Amino acid sequence: MNRRHFVMGASALSVVTIGGVSYCAAAKTPKSAYLPWLPKPPAPADVRLDAVRFAILAPNPHNRQPWLIALKGDDEALVFCDLEKRLPVTDPFDRQITIGFGTFFELAAIAAAQRGVVIEFTLFPEGTPSGRLDKRPIALLRFMQRQDVAPDRLFAHALNRRSNKLRYDMKRTVDPAALSALCETGLTSVDRAIIDKAKVILLGAIETETRTPMAHKESVDLMRIGSAAVDAAPDGISLVGAKIETARAFGFLSAKAMLARDSGAFEAGLKQQLETQATIPALFWISTDGNDRTHQIDAGRRYMRANLLATSLGIAMHPMSQSLQEYREMETAYHDIHALLGGDKGGRIQMLARIGHSDTNAPPTPRWPMEKHLI
Repeated sequence: MNRRHFVMGASALSVVTIGGVSYCAAAKTPKSAYLPWLPKPPAPADVRLDAVRFAILAPNPHNRQPWLIALKGDDEALVFCDLEKRLPVTDPFDRQITIGFGTFFELAAIAAAQRGVVIEFTLFPEGTPSGRLDKRPIALLRFMQRQDVAPDRLFAHALNRRSNKLRYDMKRTVDPAALSALCETGLTSVDRAIIDKAKVILLGAIETETRTPMAHKESVDLMRIGSAAVDAAPDGISLVGAKIETARAFGFLSAKAMLARDSGAFEAGLKQQLETQATIPALFWISTDGNDRTHQIDAGRRYMRANLLATSLGIAMHPMSQSLQEYREMETAYHDIHALLGGDKGGRIQMLARIGHSDTNAPPTPRWPMEKHLI
């Protein structure tokens, strides 16, 4: 079971034999959940809505899509956090959620530039929360038409960007020129000694999270099993595909089974995730000098550009964030990954991803429609 989106099997038909009788389940694909990835012309007359309809496609933790937008006057928007979309167990300080606002802001800015508009961001205009995020706005956005605003070349890849959670081809190396380009926003490594050490830490962190009951339950509670469930609630962790539909129909796959540590679903899910995410041709990470909200949002903006740049270069990218989380059971992995990748020298690793090439094209991650985010 991949962390946020799991496609089980590539065939269009799944066959299960029970009591000597074969049952078939045709592959189903979510419909309405993918519509935000297919924006239809004409573009909204209001540039703010045009920017938002692309910004909601930004990557974000557990696909929670925590963004709430209130239009203000003719050229401003306030952005709030939907406090119900936070992850209190695995993201106890709302660091990852805040990074998700950074990705949203960057994609909004990229989209607005297509219309000759620059966005001025005033972060936390009513004060920065001293603890977790609260009801105060994350940012005030002011949209300004300017003659000198050039289109951003990365906009062309906004609709094709994916967080590819599938297997990567370990026989294909990442082109050095591509690695150099990605270093515009972060750090990379293809050193097998470093990657092999990192892999032990990263896979150990995945197992720790899965075997920590409350952390695992936080993910399972967000799993949408089958296309109908994904269309009904296009957020969280979507499990789709022919075999998923069959397993769900016969009761082999359910939230209860995935939570039961002695069940086949639990062990199979963990095994699948470890085998898939062990394919790490190269690593990419983003560090910041500090860890306040401004640093976190900046890291999100940098990651958004890195993900779009990777898309333009034909490189798959998948965040592996478990070892960066701040709950007690993850302390050892947190320390070890920072010591390995240099974060122990005073920096904070905000984002960490595997990069490479995948033989399988990843589907888009489901999204709520833009209207769901407007208040």
